[in-house]
Amino acid sequence: MQGWGTRLVWLLTLAWLCLVLGAEGEDGEVVVEKEDEELSDELGEEDGVLVLHEHNFARALSEHGLLLVEFYAPWCGHCQRLAPAFAQAATTLKNESSLARLGKVDAMAQGALASEFGITSYPTLKLFRDGNRTHPLAYTGRMDAEGIVRWMQRRAGPRATLLQDPDTAAAFISSQDLVVIGFFKDLQGQAAQAFYEVAGEVVDVPFGVAEAAELFQVYGLSADTVCLFKKFDEGRTDFPVDPAQGLDVAELTQLLRVHSLELVMEFTNETATQIFGAKIPHHMLLFLNKSSPVQLALRDGFRAAAGAFRGKVLFVVVDVTGDGAHVLPFFAMTPADTPTLRLVKMENNRKYRMDQDTFSEAAIRTFVQAVLDGKVKPHLLSAEPPEGWDTRPVKVLVGKTFEQVAFDETKNVFVKFYAPWCSHCQAMAAAWEELGERYKDHKDIVIAELDATANELENITINGFPTLHYFPAGPGRKMVEYKSTRDVETFSKFLENGGTLPEEPPVPQTPENSTGSEEPSSLGTAESRDEL
Repeated sequence: MQGWGTRLVWLLTLAWLCLVLGAEGEDGEVVVEKEDEELSDELGEEDGVLVLHEHNFARALSEHGLLLVEFYAPWCGHCQRLAPAFAQAATTLKNESSLARLGKVDAMAQGALASEFGITSYPTLKLFRDGNRTHPLAYTGRMDAEGIVRWMQRRAGPRATLLQDPDTAAAFISSQDLVVIGFFKDLQGQAAQAFYEVAGEVVDVPFGVAEAAELFQVYGLSADTVCLFKKFDEGRTDFPVDPAQGLDVAELTQLLRVHSLELVMEFTNETATQIFGAKIPHHMLLFLNKSSPVQLALRDGFRAAAGAFRGKVLFVVVDVTGDGAHVLPFFAMTPADTPTLRLVKMENNRKYRMDQDTFSEAAIRTFVQAVLDGKVKPHLLSAEPPEGWDTRPVKVLVGKTFEQVAFDETKNVFVKFYAPWCSHCQAMAAAWEELGERYKDHKDIVIAELDATANELENITINGFPTLHYFPAGPGRKMVEYKSTRDVETFSKFLENGGTLPEEPPVPQTPENSTGSEEPSSLGTAESRDEL
């Protein structure tokens, strides 16, 4: 899930700016301990988390009906940040005397298990049920202790509360700001079973089921219907079950996520998870200063425009005097730029700027529809070229100079796309500078770098840092992503062989079909990088 540029505030990292720390692997002493534990099938624990490996994995599955396993890499910053929350969740579940337990596998040391379960990024969480190791379920909950516990509890216990009379139903509805009730004439039917599946995914909301004819009458229903009750906006949203098609699990899950949000959200540290977790493809942002009555009044037109786009565009108010202040650098804005409007296409983080002549409902609706129809060009950030940018061994590119350098048909251009905060970028900085020195006198080879947090390109999307792209000389605007070891000698082999390494033939791309790789793999390779 991507955010508005770098997902700084979600997890105050995994929302907008992922500050991956990058850790070195453990020393040989730990390796010896792992070799010792692999001699038996005993189940050891660390902070309530089962330590799993090839020899005790089957035993863990046989003894625990629900086992959520984290496959991690010791160097992975995301894994390091998840570890305390995972341990806290493991302790909570263990203290409940539940069959649900948490375990972890060092995917670097346990390659056979990682291969068996198709682990390609870290951390990856999979749920194993009733000893079955052939079809584990991917974890879909929040990556925090409360989210993990709720997700596991929903799978270990009843997924929905049976409501049998009006008083019980009324009490259930009033108990929370959001509740979901499935009204089904047959609780054993396919629609009801699909509803239970949805309840297993949407774990932050209580689910109830009702079969009694009296309850259908009380809530004005004549056929199977899923009802979302909420203490805001319209108060209730109904999703009738199609009598021919039945109930689609994925569709209902998304509808509930969308309609569980307020029509207009205010961005805060607390709401960030909801905003990004809804998976709505576009976000329309109103940046304002809430201390200004004039700017605050602009919310009325903004809210009036939102209803027509529910499910397609999420409308969000960003207070630049509050938590929204963290967001401004990623839109190249300051508080003085408010009030202002931006629409963000979440798929590729493209930003669209609305003219500031008016903030009326009609103007906002017209602008949003024009973006959805592809009639508006994105607003691309670009820093100013630093003095002497093209005289250095490593050329410093910005959005304004990228095209003329990267697609110079007389040059082979090797570009590092980086983020200043990225630990992996920092780790390879010296090697990139050395590479620049090595080729500074080669007229047909250019070593360059571009800060992708301050510069955006129309047809190239960068999803992880560092991303390395090679632009060969000649016509056709060709581009090859480098995915091998990050050291000067391997870089040089790649360049001397015209953008290819014998052991890893690259896949040629065009800027139009490039998205960048997202999955960290192992330290020292192109897949080991911080993700947006």
